[in-house]
Amino acid sequence: MSPSNALNRIDRLPISRFHKLTLLAVSFAYFFEFADINSFATTAPKLVDVWGVTVNQIAYVTSLSFVGMFIGSVVGGAVADRWGRKRALVQTTLFFAFFSFTSVFAWDLVSLGVFRVLTSAGLSAMTVVAVVYVNEMYPAAVRGKYQAYAIVIGICGTPVTNLIASAVVPLSDWSWRLVYLWGSLGILLVLFTRHLKESPRWLESRGEHAAADRVLREIEERVAAEKGPLPEPAPPVAEVPAQKAPLKLFLQKKYLLPTLLLTVLWVTQTIGFFGYSSWAPTLLAKEGMSVEKSVFYVALTTVGAPLGSYLASLVTDRFERKWSLTVFGTVIAVCGLLYGLTFSPVFIVVFGFLVNFFERGYTALAYAYSPELFDTRGRSLGTSVSYGLGRLSNAAGPLIVAALYNSHGYRSVFYFIAGTWMVGAVALAVFGPRTRQARLALAEARGEAATSGSRKEVNT
Repeated sequence: MSPSNALNRIDRLPISRFHKLTLLAVSFAYFFEFADINSFATTAPKLVDVWGVTVNQIAYVTSLSFVGMFIGSVVGGAVADRWGRKRALVQTTLFFAFFSFTSVFAWDLVSLGVFRVLTSAGLSAMTVVAVVYVNEMYPAAVRGKYQAYAIVIGICGTPVTNLIASAVVPLSDWSWRLVYLWGSLGILLVLFTRHLKESPRWLESRGEHAAADRVLREIEERVAAEKGPLPEPAPPVAEVPAQKAPLKLFLQKKYLLPTLLLTVLWVTQTIGFFGYSSWAPTLLAKEGMSVEKSVFYVALTTVGAPLGSYLASLVTDRFERKWSLTVFGTVIAVCGLLYGLTFSPVFIVVFGFLVNFFERGYTALAYAYSPELFDTRGRSLGTSVSYGLGRLSNAAGPLIVAALYNSHGYRSVFYFIAGTWMVGAVALAVFGPRTRQARLALAEARGEAATSGSRKEVNT
């Protein structure tokens, strides 16, 4: 029996200042992840002029960046299990911030490509760790909502960065470097570390029950000081101590099917979204728009991103997540296709806004949905493997986009992207497990157990 009872003790906590500070720290890491993830896309049109970079060369750099993301996501899951969620979150953020800083000093496309691959590895590792950390630190009843809240705040990094890029990139032949300097400010996460706690559930899974209990007591004292006496947690249940999950574990049907489904989800999301966001500025510029206008129009479309994440926070715990993901994916496909069929600045901004709006909502929902398909033993590895394979798939995505553009023109790219989103939506609709009823039943069972435990204590 697990004496620290981490899951039930966390689940009965009211949301407090502790949870809000944790949310702020995770959101800060997300902010600079989203700030940095499209920085190459915003500077690429300028590099075409300054370094004579071609569409095919941009495709190769973008492809290799996604190889870095795959490596980072797998490593991120491993370090989260080995080092702990808190330490891994800080270290992976510092890693991507450092290599974003080195990108400032790139002297040619090869050096910039190397720095971008390493930055991308850190970005992806941080994302995997943050998803698992939020999943384990918040009560189950509001876990999806706070996962979405973190994205709402963090995703603001995308429009802010794009607007900064639209202002500084055209200034001179060297000012594009300031975009990477901006992305390196994620290093300031160190200012939040004293407010973060290690995941008691991770400590408990390693058999470190005394350490888990100590962290839980610190959290409970802070929450009780603000919210008053806490309700009794549901009684602990006997659990087999979690061991390191080997890759062969995923040959079991229990883990294989969710991993395959989530791989499809993240493959289609990655190719569909980054095929759009990584290429839109460059393709618009190649079709005759000025660098200033193409970057500015794309910057305006990304204003929809934080609003979409906020929409996800409203629906994530209220509706079945698989159906919300299916609807969002279908809408993205339609809006993305319409974006590619127009060259009117107004419609480019409108449809681009809607793509960003629903895509960021989709991603926030997917971050909440993915860990729910695994138990504690397989959660970190299952999430990281499926997310990593999704990122790895986009090593081919930019090459496909470049080939389509060179062979069949601008619009063919957006037919491909729309089709990709529809594959993901259909897969979720047909094969996606429902998780809402299980969450509600578990919350109800814990509530009844806690009430029973309180009554028993009173009677005693």
